[in-house]
Amino acid sequence: MNVAPEPLPGGSALARDYIDRYESVGHLYGGDFRNEESRRKRAEWLDGNEDQRANRAEVASVLRLYNERHNSSPEVMASLALLEQPGTLVITGGQQSGLFTGPLFVVYKAMTTILAAREAAARLGRPVVPLFWIAGEDHDWDEVNHTYVLNRTGEIAKIKLDKPEGPRASVSGITVEEQSWQQVTELLEGMLQESEFKPQIMEFIRTSSDAACSMSDAFAKLMGSLFGKFGLILLDSADPSLRRLERPFFKALIERNDELEAAYKDTAANIIAAGYDLQADVTPGNANLFYIHEGARLLLHKSEGRFSDRKGEVSFSREELLLILDEHPERFSNNVLTRPLMQDYILPVLATVLGQGEMAYWAIPRDAFHVVGGQMPLILPRMSFTVIEGTLHKHMDKYGLSFADVRSGLEGKRKEWLAAQDELELGRRFEEAKEAFSAMYEPLIEQLGNIQAGLLKLGNNNKEKILDQIAFLQGKAMDAMEKQNEAALRQWERIELSLMPAGKLQERVYNIMYYLNRYGLSWLDELMTIPADYSGTHRIIYM
Repeated sequence: MNVAPEPLPGGSALARDYIDRYESVGHLYGGDFRNEESRRKRAEWLDGNEDQRANRAEVASVLRLYNERHNSSPEVMASLALLEQPGTLVITGGQQSGLFTGPLFVVYKAMTTILAAREAAARLGRPVVPLFWIAGEDHDWDEVNHTYVLNRTGEIAKIKLDKPEGPRASVSGITVEEQSWQQVTELLEGMLQESEFKPQIMEFIRTSSDAACSMSDAFAKLMGSLFGKFGLILLDSADPSLRRLERPFFKALIERNDELEAAYKDTAANIIAAGYDLQADVTPGNANLFYIHEGARLLLHKSEGRFSDRKGEVSFSREELLLILDEHPERFSNNVLTRPLMQDYILPVLATVLGQGEMAYWAIPRDAFHVVGGQMPLILPRMSFTVIEGTLHKHMDKYGLSFADVRSGLEGKRKEWLAAQDELELGRRFEEAKEAFSAMYEPLIEQLGNIQAGLLKLGNNNKEKILDQIAFLQGKAMDAMEKQNEAALRQWERIELSLMPAGKLQERVYNIMYYLNRYGLSWLDELMTIPADYSGTHRIIYM
């Protein structure tokens, strides 16, 4: 396995500037993780504000119960024992739970989190543990209920888990029946090609879903099976036990909601003034807080001193909300802009691992951290890869293709290559035939028009029909050429489907199970030996 950098254009302008020109956007963030002084200052700030966060022993206790159910390896228990001790810091990464772990970038985010914690511990000379924040309180089922693999015939295949009937609940709150797990597992088994590792992979997957009540449970079990041995702690943001510890911070979010709203709006205005697009909505009156009502997750808005959802199903005064919070903290849930603040209250976060889209919207809460007495953690770009299997690499060399060629689309190059296989120069000769025919026939048609006007129109129609017939034969000849080169064209198609499925980066589409089925569970151990890189540079893994 060889690894080579492959810089990619595009992405959020704000995220690119964070990565490449931090000095130009530093006022929108809390410091640069890659800078030793930033790490040291952040660690000192966390040490000095220990009493402003949730009690770490209580947090560790809640996380221990959760990880004992889903992620009980000795290394995770050791990480939790460290977390319980004053002075231990945390590197976090997170994502919504996804079917069979979701797309590859989720795995790469977990890898980055683990490697960054190792490096930070070594550089700071103190314990730093990795933690993966499962966004189980999110309710976008359609975003997480499917995944993609390359099937046995080398095509993109989608596997989807249908949503049970019920309200628009959080992903962790949606019960998935055993029969549904069996259906999607059988679909995956039928799509994966036979390999020496397949029985082990399928057993690994079935074990994760056998005792899973929800998508988040199954996700946690799979992530634990993959990364538990590296000491990765898992946290489900929808865990009711965690909600009780979050109650004081939800109280602050309610009491200081107007100040928080003003902070979000001011920072958003600064981002726009600096020439960047907002990556998350900042709307007037948004409480940036969800309320769980009869199983449904409702976003609250403020109007005339009350907190209500858009449809008016619930409505509370500030005092009423605080009373409910005291009795039922499980009814409250963060949104995309308050989750970073809550994470900083629950954990001593040295840095958090984010994708480029996340890096851009994380700038919005910067001033909101100060409103609640916090400070934005350092931000670390997650590692990014494309896997090129050995056979595909040989085919790319054979046709003179680079990853940049594949990324920009192969249609033009494929046509050029196919034209080069035309030893009879059929394309040129057909065009010459059409030109020669037109040159001979058009003068004759003009002369016919002098005999009778109607013959001119008839002659032109006749000419077009003959040209159509020549073009028809040309098309058939080209089809025959393609059939003659069918095996080669399938190789071109496989390159594109593997590296840029549906025009997207491989890591944003395909699931890791295809690769574990090809190379075994030890493949992940190989990935973990790749040198860490926090520059945001995309890299190619040549198998």
